[in-house]
Amino acid sequence: MSLDEELLVAERALQDAQRNNDVVALAPLLDDRLIAVGPDGGRYSKEDDLAAYRSRSSIIDDLVEEHLEHLIVDRTGVTFFTGTVSGTFGGEPVTARMRYTRTWVHDGGWRVVAAHIAPA
Repeated sequence: MSLDEELLVAERALQDAQRNNDVVALAPLLDDRLIAVGPDGGRYSKEDDLAAYRSRSSIIDDLVEEHLEHLIVDRTGVTFFTGTVSGTFGGEPVTARMRYTRTWVHDGGWRVVAAHIAPA
């Protein structure tokens, strides 16, 4: 499988893990150094993200991909996802069209090292 194909498989595996609240599947897809900026402007780490799924303060009921682009330079990949997300975040029900920009590093597999999430 090419790096391009592997990156798209990893992106979709991440979406599936989020949709299924599967912390075991999600953890290896996130780099330990992850820095993510959420739609609220907050800065979150890998452990913050996993803790939100474990405690069920973040629950994604539906995640519908509308558009996905990607690019790869050497061993760095970026995915640009646009879609509709429905769920509960911080105890509040939310449905919104969102953009996720994820920067991935390939070192024996793809892992997200940085992410930015914003309303679309």
